[in-house]
Amino acid sequence: MEFLETGLAWWITVFDLPAMAGLFAFIWRTRRESEQGQRRLRDIIDTRNSQLRDALASFKLEVAKNYASISDMRDLEDRLVGHLLRIEAKLDTTAMKTEALRAEKNFKN
Repeated sequence: MEFLETGLAWWITVFDLPAMAGLFAFIWRTRRESEQGQRRLRDIIDTRNSQLRDALASFKLEVAKNYASISDMRDLEDRLVGHLLRIEAKLDTTAMKTEALRAEKNFKN
């Protein structure tokens, strides 16, 4: 029985403890590498997020500089409305003249 206990102790000492230590070291290294990878990805995502925010801000600035302002749009709308009102007035005058000619023609007949 003493041989088995000695053999078992030898087995644990020679094979199991180094294997367990190796597994522990492997798990510890894997965990450390995964944390470093997460940190690296977080830094990359933060950097790209910052770049996207800067690009969006510059695009908004470009749009504000290069596109028509609200006052310009109001001026254009006023001009268009003025033209349309003049066209409408001319059409009304033409319709009234046409109506008068028809009434005169019907009165003669």
